[in-house]
Amino acid sequence: MHAPTDSHWAAVKRILRYLRGTASHGLHITRSSFFALHGFTDANWVGSVEDRKSTGGYLVFFGQTPISWKSGKQRTVARSSTEAEYKALVDGIAEVIWLQYLLTDLQILSASAPMIWCDNLGTTYLSTNPVFHARTNHVKVDYHFVRDRVAKKEIQIHFISSQDQLADVFTKPLPTSSFTAFHFKLRVDPPPSA
Repeated sequence: MHAPTDSHWAAVKRILRYLRGTASHGLHITRSSFFALHGFTDANWVGSVEDRKSTGGYLVFFGQTPISWKSGKQRTVARSSTEAEYKALVDGIAEVIWLQYLLTDLQILSASAPMIWCDNLGTTYLSTNPVFHARTNHVKVDYHFVRDRVAKKEIQIHFISSQDQLADVFTKPLPTSSFTAFHFKLRVDPPPSA
């Protein structure tokens, strides 16, 4: 903002062209008998060339409808891709827990613990395996937050391949084919023609 360059201006124009071309797109909310929260978390390790901070993001569904999402630069520099993914996982879990409280207040109860999908094997192992703890002292608070929720069976963490990781849309540039496929899975399309 303080010293924009030609590349910044080009990026702004690209965003504006995208917004103009997708003005008719919207979020489709559908009725479902599946009342469960599930989410996707992802990070782009050292995605920023200026300060080497990672971009983290999450996407939370209620049934088949996306209801909450976030993408943003992480506050600290991650020392590994697992740490960056774990920070994104913590943010996603915190959002799911808040949404659970909200749904409970609305008297909407889920039959099962929410599932969180992550595409980093180290992160999924770390969430359930205390053996990795000695190598991750720098993420101690986040580690205990996640482990406590998993141990109490309040959250389930599962691995998902990068090709199916919907949160990628929020954390990194994607090839057109992947972006289009994720766009369809997120149910963010123009309404059908009348």
